[in-house]
Amino acid sequence: MQFWAELAAEMSKDWFASHKARYEAEWVAPMTALLTDVGRRLQPAYKPRRLGAPKVLRIYRDVRFSRDKTPYKTHIGALITVDGKRVGEGGNAALYVHLGHDEDFVGVGIYQFDGPRLARFRKAVAGKPGVELARLVAKLRAAGYEVGGHDDYKRVPRGLPEDHPRAALLKLRGLTAGPRKIPAGLPIKPAFADWLVQHGTALAPLVRWLDRHVG
Repeated sequence: MQFWAELAAEMSKDWFASHKARYEAEWVAPMTALLTDVGRRLQPAYKPRRLGAPKVLRIYRDVRFSRDKTPYKTHIGALITVDGKRVGEGGNAALYVHLGHDEDFVGVGIYQFDGPRLARFRKAVAGKPGVELARLVAKLRAAGYEVGGHDDYKRVPRGLPEDHPRAALLKLRGLTAGPRKIPAGLPIKPAFADWLVQHGTALAPLVRWLDRHVG
């Protein structure tokens, strides 16, 4: 974790250029190896669908439309998607791992629906598939998982009643789920892989629902 503290303090292109090999050796290579192993062990939960190879997200921040012009993220983000699709091209995360200076968490699902997927999600939730989703969400929450959206809508979609039995789901902009927290110190231990497989398998039914009904 020292790397992230140093990067946050320095936050310069010269510093990162001189430490890029360290970043790749200490974080990119181990994360890729970890998720390659975890993805192989998660695959049975997704048959007949295939999970893609793990993808480590760029460390460079997109500052084009941000007031914060710091050039680098202070965490590593990596994911495995169904069929290996990119996040911006319909990717549905079977596992996302976020570790670093700011926060640590693990999750699955779709952080924010684009227009076509939002329309498909709402149609599914309002219909019979929504009954199955509501049961899945209730079961996962009862098991201690956080399940929900981010910056969600205040009202249900136009044309549907405000008191719809699945109104809370209809207001979502995206749908993700994950453990409430990663146990302290676990990411540096071999048992982290087993922990990821355990929770990734438990959360797979939600990802499969999204894959079938939202894409």
